[in-house]
Amino acid sequence: MKYLSILILCLLFSCGKKEDVLLPKSNVTIVKEVQDHSPIYIFFKVEGKDTIADLNRKNAIISTNWIVNVDKRLPLKLAIPEVIKMQEKKRTEKMHQNEESENYYSYADSIGKNLAFLPFTKVFYKMEKPTPGSFVVYFKKGKQQVFMGNQEIKISEILKQFYSIKFEKVPDLVFLFDKNMSYEEYIQYKILLQKEVTHNLDKLPVEFIN
Repeated sequence: MKYLSILILCLLFSCGKKEDVLLPKSNVTIVKEVQDHSPIYIFFKVEGKDTIADLNRKNAIISTNWIVNVDKRLPLKLAIPEVIKMQEKKRTEKMHQNEESENYYSYADSIGKNLAFLPFTKVFYKMEKPTPGSFVVYFKKGKQQVFMGNQEIKISEILKQFYSIKFEKVPDLVFLFDKNMSYEEYIQYKILLQKEVTHNLDKLPVEFIN
């Protein structure tokens, strides 16, 4: 894939050493092109028996759109803390902040043969269990469907199921992702959510990783 080759070449020259990121794949493009962007890389590394998420952010310019390239092999428990660091840096930086800039994850569209991008600017992550009283949608490693309470349902049915319940007080809808699932599986879930659920919401649910 031409665009994937360009990405890897950029990695080789920008990082000054031979490293690459294995991107997740999907058969659909959410966003095809992002202008005025800075690349950020989270590499998969092994040191002894330990797997490490190695963050390279030296080319990140606060005022630009950020494209975060995460290796698909990393588990969420390692990848997302590095994403949180970047989000906090951009959200707290006031001097050069551009309120119109966005954050995107990159992935490879295996059908269109192009790089594609998934926005996550408004997502807030928490590396813990949801607070009591929240309405939790649980995304479990290795599953095609999701859990709401003890019921397993399709992603496309999340909102239908939520709005069908007669709450005395409507709780916060939150997403809980299995911390041991791979980043690739997470992105595939996120693409389905973008298509089926979150584009209908004014406010994105907080995402818990646990």
